[in-house]
Amino acid sequence: MQSVIQKINDKYKKSAVVDVRSGDTVKVHQKIREGNKERIQIFQGLVIRTDLKGSHTSRITVRRIASGVGVEKSFLLHSPLVVQVEVTKRSKVRRNYLSYMRDRTGKSARMTGVDFDRDAVNSVHDEAAEAEEAKIREEKAIEAKAKADAKAAEEAELAAKAAAVEAAHKQAENQ
Repeated sequence: MQSVIQKINDKYKKSAVVDVRSGDTVKVHQKIREGNKERIQIFQGLVIRTDLKGSHTSRITVRRIASGVGVEKSFLLHSPLVVQVEVTKRSKVRRNYLSYMRDRTGKSARMTGVDFDRDAVNSVHDEAAEAEEAKIREEKAIEAKAKADAKAAEEAELAAKAAAVEAAHKQAENQ
């Protein structure tokens, strides 16, 4: 018998999440809302920390260097704003929290890569996330089609006005 809290936690968990470990280089696809538009932004970097792996609040901290400045972002893996997490490289590490990587730059920040089956690790399919991504693409396509239709109607209207003006000029010349 599950407790009430466990049932609520399971309700908000995604059905499947990629197995992410410290030392992995990942691409996190995050949904960004700007005004009434939504887009997906990709944040690629090194996972320096993983927290509470089995919980619905499981979190990864990703670090990257952007314009010479270190940027760290924490992502809740079960958040609806995180669309996809893709592991691009797996490295050999012996601890969970790689805080020492903050002080390293250049060649000293390199990590020894480990062979892994990229397709098997990244082949997690979350139907809800895929449906949401398809819905966003469909909305963009509808918006682009509406914009193209409006532009075509405007061009047809301008062509009709030009034809009317040309006909008026010809009629004026004939008189």
